Amino acid sequence: MSQLADVAATDDVVIPDAIAPFVRDVDDHGNAPAYVVRADDVQRVLTLCRDELGYDHLACVTAQEYHDRFESIYHLRSYDDATDEVSVVVPTPKHERTSESAAPVFETAAWHEREAYDLLGIRYDDHPDLRRILLPETWQGHPLSQDYDQTEPQIVPYREHDRNVSNRGDRDTMFINVGPHHPSTHGVLHLEVTLDGEQVADVEPDIGYIHRCEEQMCQSGTYRHQIMPYPDRWDWGGGGLLNEWAYARTVEDLVGVDVPEYAQVIRTMGGELSRILSHFLAVATYALDVVGEFTAVFQYGVRDRECVQDLLEALTGQRLMFNYLRIGGVAWDLPDPREEFLQNVRDFLNGLPPKLDEYHDLLTSNEIFQMRTVDTGHLSPESAKAYGTTGPVARGSGIDYDLRRDDPYGYYDELDWNVVTEDGCDNFARVLVRLREIEESAYIVEQCAELLDAWPEDEREIQANVPRTLKPESDAEIYRAVEAAKGELGIYIRSDGTEKPARFKIRGPSFSNLQALPIMAEGEFVPDLVATLGSLDTIMGEVDR
Repeated sequence: MSQLADVAATDDVVIPDAIAPFVRDVDDHGNAPAYVVRADDVQRVLTLCRDELGYDHLACVTAQEYHDRFESIYHLRSYDDATDEVSVVVPTPKHERTSESAAPVFETAAWHEREAYDLLGIRYDDHPDLRRILLPETWQGHPLSQDYDQTEPQIVPYREHDRNVSNRGDRDTMFINVGPHHPSTHGVLHLEVTLDGEQVADVEPDIGYIHRCEEQMCQSGTYRHQIMPYPDRWDWGGGGLLNEWAYARTVEDLVGVDVPEYAQVIRTMGGELSRILSHFLAVATYALDVVGEFTAVFQYGVRDRECVQDLLEALTGQRLMFNYLRIGGVAWDLPDPREEFLQNVRDFLNGLPPKLDEYHDLLTSNEIFQMRTVDTGHLSPESAKAYGTTGPVARGSGIDYDLRRDDPYGYYDELDWNVVTEDGCDNFARVLVRLREIEESAYIVEQCAELLDAWPEDEREIQANVPRTLKPESDAEIYRAVEAAKGELGIYIRSDGTEKPARFKIRGPSFSNLQALPIMAEGEFVPDLVATLGSLDTIMGEVDR
């Protein structure tokens, strides 16, 4: 927990002595105390929170607009204790939407604040590179601001898309484009790469090519019925059930819904099958990234994904966009005949160990694969924390952080399993983490299957009693997260007393993970850049949203 010295108190809320002189007010957020500070105290407060109070994980930055002000909310956590949370709220007046940047304290804030500037127009002093991130630089206006003119014409001249080598760097370097239509970027991701000979001197990820206004669409939907189909679209690699869980957990905590224990077990089993589905794709495509001749590994990965997809199709009715979770539980019980479904689950689990041995024989024991991945894409634990990385990317750098254990939800704290970490800090370590996590996920699924098989028939409650129309109290605010396939997937919601959110912010793990690419790739060769990017297992649906 946070280290508290002498404390001050405001309305019965304890304020740590280290930041008490800077706190102007205290907000009530559902997940954490929220301390309001001046716009010119941001760096001092965040530095004290990190160095004195132990909040070394800037999970998310949420920007929003009220009728009289703008707000930037810095959601802070501790890597050592994910339940130890605090929010730093920074209001700015309407006539001067300017605040101090958090980027000098937490490097991950750079992209988050660029997004806030892009969509709301908030400017951040001392920001290292304040420019648009999702929309082109020529865009007129800021789409989430209340004064945005939707009729404003958007004209992008050709010169804005000109990639003239002579305009980039000096005569000793060469500028090249990788993507956005390139198989190694795993989606519409554009890398602006500067080469010094054959080595990477600089790389700048250029995102926003598949920005679909997911947050705005969720703000236009009702809590109870219309938002749940969207989270599946943030991760089309197979992690959709985990994304649904992030939304369900946030709303359930917001309105105080207790999910039945039986439904929690089903969620846990389905979520881990979804994680296996995602990790198989990550490993299979990574084999193609680092050595194109590893087509057999790709085919094995697709083969094993099909087995998992058959199980999830039987459970949810869909093979990828599952839409199975509901606020308060799940859509329906296990498919009939129940015994046949559970036996199919066991058959898959029994056949998994020899398949994983094949992956290790073909990949992790392969000298060529080791040459391409060992000691490349180095990400130190300090840098991993500074950039807010989570999931296999952070655990591959030895950071023992997993929300399933550290901020328990579902049925995880009732089961026997281990968090997988590797301290290699390189591309090879991240592959090992994913392969070992498949084993742990399979062990979790096995325990859930046994529990579900023995569950008394008259106690199989799949949903809590949830009102048909959900209207959380006005101005309730909450940030909740789950351990998704790529890492910490968080959602911030602010309600306004209606059946639709006033603000819906998505914290995609790939967004922060991808931001660390430049420090991982600098000084390496172009093939190493491809291997490093693949090791992040980014999915652009949750980067661009």
